[in-house]
Amino acid sequence: MMGIINITPDSFSDGGQYLDPEAALDRALELEAEGADIIDIGGESTRPGATLISAEVELARILPVLQHLQGRLKIPLSVDTWKAPVAAAALEEGAEIINDVSAGRWDNVLWPTMAQYRAGYVLMHSLDQPATMQKAPHYIDPTAEIVDFLGKFLARAEENGLALESLVCDPGFGFGKTLGHNLTLLRDLNAFRVLRRPLMVGLSRKSFLKLIGGSEPLEITNELAHLWATAHGAAIWRVHDVPSALRAARVAGAFARGTETA
Repeated sequence: MMGIINITPDSFSDGGQYLDPEAALDRALELEAEGADIIDIGGESTRPGATLISAEVELARILPVLQHLQGRLKIPLSVDTWKAPVAAAALEEGAEIINDVSAGRWDNVLWPTMAQYRAGYVLMHSLDQPATMQKAPHYIDPTAEIVDFLGKFLARAEENGLALESLVCDPGFGFGKTLGHNLTLLRDLNAFRVLRRPLMVGLSRKSFLKLIGGSEPLEITNELAHLWATAHGAAIWRVHDVPSALRAARVAGAFARGTETA
């Protein structure tokens, strides 16, 4: 369970709430207490239509938070960035994972940086950068194309010195996908098993779930999507509401085991 903290003024869900390092620290400790296994901090919004920011602005947002968190958490810290300078600074401040929406395509120094630090790395598919990714996204076969993309970039990452066992894949729900593309990927998640790497899904509060959930509370739709994803191969959920996600996971686990105790 990866809990999300956005240190941004404009993220779609919690933008502006954690710009103060003390507020971010309190939220991180709260997420850990709620049962998160990893905390993912982001200093740049990658919502559809967002404009990318400089490394300097991103670092000014996240470094005070990382410094406040040093020695305070018992769980690993991830930083959501595609920029090599931000990744290097974050890893120096105690982060252990880099969560990259670009799969290494937007900064050609990122992978050498990752190889140097030997950190965990999430490799995600995105059709394009946030400003343009939702402008008429098109695939002939979205599942086959995204599985092929991730397979090729896994191989390239390994060729560039990243250890295969440190890599996680993410199909990138909502990143250059229509409602139909997202639903096709959910239906076909088992196809990603061929990659032989853990699969992370970022489904939390995505707009396409609002479209299909109708009047249902969004968290119910979220957890149904998470449970479906897990039944079809997902290993990591990236979520805003850790308690709700954990309740769903525990109930599903009890069903799978045939007993309420783990």
